[in-house]
Amino acid sequence: MTEARAIKIAVTAMGGQGGGVLASWIVKLGERAGYIVQSTSVPGVAQRTGATVYYVELFAEAAANGRMPVMALMPASGDVDIVIAAEFMEAGRAILRGFVSEQTTLIASSHREYAISEKIGLGDARQGVDDVRDAAQKAANRFIEADMAAAAEASGAVISAVLFGALAGSGALTISREVFEETIKSGGRAVEANLRGFAIGFDLATSNTKATAKPAAASVPKNQPSHAISLLLDRMREELPPETHAIVCEGLKRCVDFQDVKYGDEYLSRLAPIAEADKQYGDGQNFRLTKLAAKHLALFMAYEDAIRVADLKTRRSRFDRFREDVRAEPNQIVVVHEYLHPRVEEICDILPAGLAKGILKGKTRKRVLKAILGGGKRVPTTKLRGFLQLWFLSKLRFMRRRSFRFRIEQTRIQQWVDLITEFASQDYKLACEIAAMQRLLKGYGDTHARGLANYNRIMARIEEIVRQPNPAATLSALRDAALKDEEGAELVSAMDQLQPAQDAAE
Repeated sequence: MTEARAIKIAVTAMGGQGGGVLASWIVKLGERAGYIVQSTSVPGVAQRTGATVYYVELFAEAAANGRMPVMALMPASGDVDIVIAAEFMEAGRAILRGFVSEQTTLIASSHREYAISEKIGLGDARQGVDDVRDAAQKAANRFIEADMAAAAEASGAVISAVLFGALAGSGALTISREVFEETIKSGGRAVEANLRGFAIGFDLATSNTKATAKPAAASVPKNQPSHAISLLLDRMREELPPETHAIVCEGLKRCVDFQDVKYGDEYLSRLAPIAEADKQYGDGQNFRLTKLAAKHLALFMAYEDAIRVADLKTRRSRFDRFREDVRAEPNQIVVVHEYLHPRVEEICDILPAGLAKGILKGKTRKRVLKAILGGGKRVPTTKLRGFLQLWFLSKLRFMRRRSFRFRIEQTRIQQWVDLITEFASQDYKLACEIAAMQRLLKGYGDTHARGLANYNRIMARIEEIVRQPNPAATLSALRDAALKDEEGAELVSAMDQLQPAQDAAE
């Protein structure tokens, strides 16, 4: 006779993902289905918002024969029947801790919630998930993977409802779907939305595919573009190859949104010579250079000055997104505070060039302006006084063309465009790497200043880079080094390894 044993379930989730709700539903589910249930949780620290392991054991009451079974307080390596991961890297952590074995049904959401170390990287610091997926397929008895976060958004539910549905659909518990649904109904909160999410999760698990439930597509505006925008699009179609239209169109949107239609026209004018060089020297590269330049030129031209930042922070769509993110009810008030730390240089950036130069050169004037600005400020943009401060600043767009920063940026952009065009005929791959150099220029304030310093440091040695055995690879390596740390130590080390110009030439 086989000895009765508990069903052991581990839920791994981060703060705010509803892991506690899911664990609570599993407890109520077990009690409804006639199980003796015990649950514990161990909160984690310093991992995004804090990853927590919720552990539930279900022991069939009929098998207990009137005696209270002894249950564990924590999952043991190699002895967990079901693991539910609310985010894909949490599945990886569960595998590393030994929770996933040949007896385990692993249910994981394939979406990512990026760790702080991934978010603060100067470049793309995201970790790949292929190794986690391979390990999950090898370690688990059954692996169910789907984008539960997208399913939750599509249904208006919380992700825990979708994961609960996936648990029901997996068949890992011999409990009917109706009992699962009754458990959600008994909670009395957002029942309809959570039942919709549950149904999607159930279907994803029963199909056992890597399906992705996508939110409903946004409706396409019926209004035709203005005459001025239509002229820009016509010019794009006439002057640029069809392969580039999709990304150029996005670049046009960004430039017009940043300044005006005329600025969009200037964007096309700068892109035209690059596209022409690409036609001549691309050598079947499918206009790779033009596509790269189109993307980075738009980012270069739509730089983040104080006017742009204020504009983005006061858009209605941003406040709507906040309400959606916190799932606020129509009658609930959502309060938003912006933390701003304006620097003297940022204020001077939006002033007329002559006035800005006078302030930056005069120590007394600079000190006075710094005193006026003070330290960091908390601006409540959901209150009228805070909103109006940033709204007024956002309306200074008409001054931008005469500003100190605008003149500097336009000169820098043109030099970059000229350099790309020049090297397209000499070294196509190097021209592409020069186009990608704009990746170093991002953000505003100290972040932008550091990136600009690295950009200038590399571009100042472009002639030396050209003489290296593989100039394109050298420039790419230097750019990657600049994105590895804020202090620039990696870049300094990489630049020190450059071969002297004479040696490289030989």
